[in-house]
Amino acid sequence: MNRKSLSRHPLSFALATALVLGVSAPAFAQDTAGSTQAAPQAEKATNLDTVTVTGSRIGRDVFNSVSPVQVITREETTLAGFQSTAGVLQSTAITAGSAQINNAYGGYVTNGGPGANTVGLRGLGPTRTLILLNGRRVSPAGSRGSVGATDLNVLPNSIVDRVEVLKDGASSVYGSDAVAGVINIITKKKIDGVTFEARQTATDGGGGEQRSYAIVAGKTGATGHISGSYEYYNRDGLSLNDRDWTRCNTDYRRPATGGAWGSSDTIDPLTGQPKCYPITGTGSNGVTINTIGTQSLTGVAAAGARGTSFNRWRPNSAVTTGLVGFEGVGGGQTTNSNIRDTFDPRTLNRSLISGAETHTGYLQGGLDLGVLGDAEAYFELLGSRRESEQTGYRQLSLDYLRGSPLIPANLASSNFGGGVGVRAFIGYGNDKSSQKVDFFKGTAGLRGHVSSTWDYDFSLSHARSDADYTMESFLTDRLNKSLNVVADGAGGFRCVDTSDGCVAAPRLTSAVIGGQLPRAWTDYVFVPVTGNTLYTETTANISFSGPLFSLPHGDVRGAVGAEWRRAKIDDTPSIHSINNNLYNLTSSTPTRGTDTVKEVFGELEFPILSGVTAAEELTFNVSGRWTDYDSYGSDQTYKLGGLWTPVSWVSFRASYGTSYRAPALFEQFLGATSGFLSNQIDPCNNWGNDPGTPKARNCASEGLAPDFQSTQSVSVIQAGGAESGLKAETSKNFTAGIVLQPEFSSAVGDISLAVDYFNIEVSNGVSRAGGANILDLCYNSPDFRAGGGFCRLVDARNPLNGALTVRDSYVNLATDKVRGLDFTLRYTRDLGPGSLRATAQVTRFLEQSNKLFQDDELIDYNGMLNTPDMSGTLDVVYSWNKWKFRYGMEWVNAMQSYDYYELDAATSVYKFDVPSYFLHSLSTEYKGDTWSVTAGVRNLRNEEPPMISSGAYNRVGNAPLYSGYDYVGRTYFVNLTKSF
Repeated sequence: MNRKSLSRHPLSFALATALVLGVSAPAFAQDTAGSTQAAPQAEKATNLDTVTVTGSRIGRDVFNSVSPVQVITREETTLAGFQSTAGVLQSTAITAGSAQINNAYGGYVTNGGPGANTVGLRGLGPTRTLILLNGRRVSPAGSRGSVGATDLNVLPNSIVDRVEVLKDGASSVYGSDAVAGVINIITKKKIDGVTFEARQTATDGGGGEQRSYAIVAGKTGATGHISGSYEYYNRDGLSLNDRDWTRCNTDYRRPATGGAWGSSDTIDPLTGQPKCYPITGTGSNGVTINTIGTQSLTGVAAAGARGTSFNRWRPNSAVTTGLVGFEGVGGGQTTNSNIRDTFDPRTLNRSLISGAETHTGYLQGGLDLGVLGDAEAYFELLGSRRESEQTGYRQLSLDYLRGSPLIPANLASSNFGGGVGVRAFIGYGNDKSSQKVDFFKGTAGLRGHVSSTWDYDFSLSHARSDADYTMESFLTDRLNKSLNVVADGAGGFRCVDTSDGCVAAPRLTSAVIGGQLPRAWTDYVFVPVTGNTLYTETTANISFSGPLFSLPHGDVRGAVGAEWRRAKIDDTPSIHSINNNLYNLTSSTPTRGTDTVKEVFGELEFPILSGVTAAEELTFNVSGRWTDYDSYGSDQTYKLGGLWTPVSWVSFRASYGTSYRAPALFEQFLGATSGFLSNQIDPCNNWGNDPGTPKARNCASEGLAPDFQSTQSVSVIQAGGAESGLKAETSKNFTAGIVLQPEFSSAVGDISLAVDYFNIEVSNGVSRAGGANILDLCYNSPDFRAGGGFCRLVDARNPLNGALTVRDSYVNLATDKVRGLDFTLRYTRDLGPGSLRATAQVTRFLEQSNKLFQDDELIDYNGMLNTPDMSGTLDVVYSWNKWKFRYGMEWVNAMQSYDYYELDAATSVYKFDVPSYFLHSLSTEYKGDTWSVTAGVRNLRNEEPPMISSGAYNRVGNAPLYSGYDYVGRTYFVNLTKSF
């Protein structure tokens, strides 16, 4: 297979957008006094009150904003069956098929740690999408050192009124991170009374059920208001054993001569069934268990093995010749390593979906002071606790040293190498990891009138995320102590060093090799280890807005302000991780750092024409921001936009601007984290095959022989890039669109169409070059180590064994570019005794490209696996009296990666394509005077994810690891509310 390496994370380039037609439904927005109200439906924009919508700080009286904004109400999400704000934000309706970090990533190393849920627009990643709550930033939360994005788990659910999504760069308005867009979660205001809510889901296959219970209460008086909510949410975990399609992942390939997919999969000689590889989830040559390693010895071949010489063995008491008690399963020249054991039923206990429990409280209020410009003092308090957990599976490679009394007589002469007599590959069993994340955000502010026309708003907020993260691990020092034993005189063994309550390792037996380990010993060597992550952010913001002067067709309005933010991260891993004492796991050091920013911003809107021939409205908007970070200095961003409505039924809008993303604290200050790459990536392996090249000269200069072969893994130390002068990412954003609202008779109904083109290019993207890339660039450099460059990231070789160490820090490297079209079509009309509303949204990407280095060519991933070029949603609602009936459909287009890997789809032995994927849902709602009930089903057809071959993509079962697919299956839901 001609396999190319993907130079970017699959989650960083699956593009998303489905911009709303804000003109085709009731417009929701936040008024300049901070209250929330539904703007009345109207045929003319001039019938709307002045409101402030996401994407601008200026109150406006136009029905269309300069930039397209998508609005999703809480009522719509309830009818669609979403159980949380996180579920809404990660849905196809908002992400348009882009891959997101969700609860299926519990077994992977992700920013924010296991259990975190994030969202990124346009496929540009969560750190390039800004999350707001009532127009104010929601700071990052999560566990481990790489905390850099908002964890959606901290957001309230039951008190949310609507979500506004701006899929346009807006750093000039909101500052850093608003590169791909802005998501603003807006809560209900001025609530009177008490509402109880209960939600429950059930799945066809069991597992993954969700339930939540909430209370929302408030009181509004003549001079003030207060309201809040408390909610409890619980999600059951879902294991690999809970679904048929995850119980046996295979290579899922076919012979070169053609045939059915899976027909060339290895058949397990012991079962006669296709070989399952659930430990690694990647396919053949999975991690072996129930096996020992020795030097090459003559023995009896296991079923399916060939030859007479082996270095991997499986216990078999029937073998009485050769290596007595063992049969050969690997190491011979003609023996396929797939003969080895890789399957243990306990591997199916691994988490497919993480279990979680959250408690969320939210309180808000305001009091009219009657002074300071008829000011209102307001506050918001948000607190949450998330407890999540994952189940994994561990293999234990246990090294019995030569001469150890724990080695039986028939293996006493074994010499595995490096002083090891026998290495036992043991299926240890399941392990647990868990996270407890406490999040708090408090805001206090004052808003009022500077004059009869100008308003002010001052706020001060502080956020804190405090997370404990726990995992189970073997401790290297305890394993070593337990293996250093002597006879205890009673037929057993004791540790030579008995400190710390050392328990002797078990004697090497078939039972031990099979995973039957003494409880006292495992309790001693396998222990929970805990780290802590503290992230804080403090923000002060003041802004002023109002009319500046009058033009013939309206007032020029403006907004100015300033903001100060300070963020701090303090991640302290377990002391065992710091001391490199986690057996066969990476080590990590603390991540600690702070950054402060000062900003000044301004915005102007010019009503050039209004109510004249060929210009029902012509408005221009300009905004700018000056930023000064302690970490890298100052920067400026700007945005220009315009809206032209030549006649009442058509509008044109366009904007161009720059945005930026300051490096996240973890990208600047990540503590050194160790990892390893295969010795096969050493550039000097067999350098004599490339005579006369810079690589050959460089390898020779280190005294390496032409046939040099590295026998040592390459150490890779990942770290933050503050010391190397890490700068901010910059981007250019262009959008242009047309909105059509033709007027038809009531017999035809109302039809609205919006089409928007977008083009975003990110430069100086913050990324790590990768250990393999750094080595390649260093050893192929004519200047080699004398010239600095990437060789400055490669330590001198170890003089004893020639081992390499690479330091892979965050640097400004990458370029990302996305282009595409958003289509939104909405149709409404009276039908029979009720009314019909249908909305279709489609995103068509024209380009989703990336390059890591400046001299590289852009690689377009558009349409490849996990990166759909098209996606869409359909929402049809019929309302009649107190009833609503809904049909919903979510669609992700077919994808393939044959072209990228230079394969012929007709003859390829690898299946690297998936068909279009559709999810259907049905629901109904009944609203009484003080109560309501909503019930329905999601994934009506119980659609399973499609399957691909192993070899290039992470998989779940044989399905791609991709958030656009439903892993849970058909789900029934019911939602009950009662108000008093």
